[in-house]
Amino acid sequence: MSLKRHLTPYLVPSIADLLQAALLCALFFTTPSQLLQDGDTGYHIRAGEVILRTGTVPLYDLFSQHAPPLPWTAHEWLAEVIMALVHQAAGMSGVVALYALLLALTFRLLFKALLSYGNGVLPAAAVTLTTLICSKMHWLARPHLFSFLFLVLFHYLLESWRSKGGGRLWLLPPLMLLWANLHGGFAAGFLLLGAYLAGTAAGMIGAAAGESAMVRGRIRQLLGVLLACLAATVVNPYGWRLLLFPLRLVSDRYLMDHVAEFLPPAVHGWPPFTWLLLVLITLFARSPRKAEPTELLLVLGFGYMALTSVRYIPLFGLVTAPALAARLDDLLQGSGRWGCRLREVSARLALLEQRARPPVWGAVAVAVVTAAAAAGLVRHAFDRHLMPVDAYQFVLRQGIKGKVFNSDEFGDYLIYRGYPDCRVFIDGRLDMYGAQRLREYNEVIEFRPGWDQVLQRYGIRWVIFEADSRFARFLEQRSEWQLVYRDKVAKVFLKKQVPR
Repeated sequence: MSLKRHLTPYLVPSIADLLQAALLCALFFTTPSQLLQDGDTGYHIRAGEVILRTGTVPLYDLFSQHAPPLPWTAHEWLAEVIMALVHQAAGMSGVVALYALLLALTFRLLFKALLSYGNGVLPAAAVTLTTLICSKMHWLARPHLFSFLFLVLFHYLLESWRSKGGGRLWLLPPLMLLWANLHGGFAAGFLLLGAYLAGTAAGMIGAAAGESAMVRGRIRQLLGVLLACLAATVVNPYGWRLLLFPLRLVSDRYLMDHVAEFLPPAVHGWPPFTWLLLVLITLFARSPRKAEPTELLLVLGFGYMALTSVRYIPLFGLVTAPALAARLDDLLQGSGRWGCRLREVSARLALLEQRARPPVWGAVAVAVVTAAAAAGLVRHAFDRHLMPVDAYQFVLRQGIKGKVFNSDEFGDYLIYRGYPDCRVFIDGRLDMYGAQRLREYNEVIEFRPGWDQVLQRYGIRWVIFEADSRFARFLEQRSEWQLVYRDKVAKVFLKKQVPR
């Protein structure tokens, strides 16, 4: 009996273990992988390889045909190096495993954080799954997934400090040092710090003299951490200029208005976000719990961001999860017979969660996926039904040379397959190309007056574009362009030689 009692915590998986293992295995063992639905993964790998080979982080573009080379802020350089190392060791399957693990750890940590705030297991699990579904639209093997994990870590440390006192705020500056070199989403960390600073300062209103002194001490503590985080951020290849990168990005109105992931969710239509908003508003209206100033600032601030740009929806879900879980927990406490039964179930699950302390099954899942990736038991690659895999193979077989005009979606894949021989016209680094080149690109694909002059000015010899695009159908009608390859994904055109 004693042996059984001793082994039970190791043999019975916790809910956090089940969540981590299920998400990790589902993302890794499902092919083709959802994580590879975007070609940006390819250029990140090649950028990391260049950094490893040269020992320096590039200040100028390496992958496009534009001359002189465009200034480039490779703000994701550390993530790209990690991706390149993993790719060298285990190929694209290793990269998929890396980002599947990042997502699994993010939602495991979110679930454990919600429990630590005093919520029941059922509300914590329900909110974690809701956030998971809401963020699914942006599950791609790209460095922004590091920001998901760091955002949850930052929020957990700040909320633990606010609600319990003490805490480990000293961890924030070293975390910011890493975050700032992994992805430009580090700016969200400063938004969190700003919200907690403003929320703490709001506690001065109507406070007694003794309480005011305590609040001032907490404000000084947060200000010190904020300054330390700012200092940590400038420890990067670009120094203080990295702090300006997020500001330059969001201030480029042409970019904000013409790039899909910067458009409002109403343009895309993402029902999980709509449902999350409705549930959050309903629970705030029904809950007797008074909203804390910090809580309101986070909900309103990140809510505004999510309403203006679809790329911020996952951040909104992750940041508002504690407020949602607390009010869902309140709802269960105040419900009748069904609420009583659900509380009983939640209490039993909490007991199970406490008994299964060592994360054995989560670790087993990580070991299995790592071994499968390293041994090549599961082979991941870009989906030939989404990327121009066969079309570019044709280009290589035929020895097609010269400058290419490509779609921005295909540019990243061409970098992955063709660099250094193939230099793209455009790719996913639209912030680097800027409004002028994005305008030229749009002039061509929308065949506005002068579109052909743009191609002549850049000396374009061949085109690769989405097969079902209006631009590809337009080129088929042009006598100066010859369609040499087509499949369901891409079409390839060659510029006909004009007789002299």
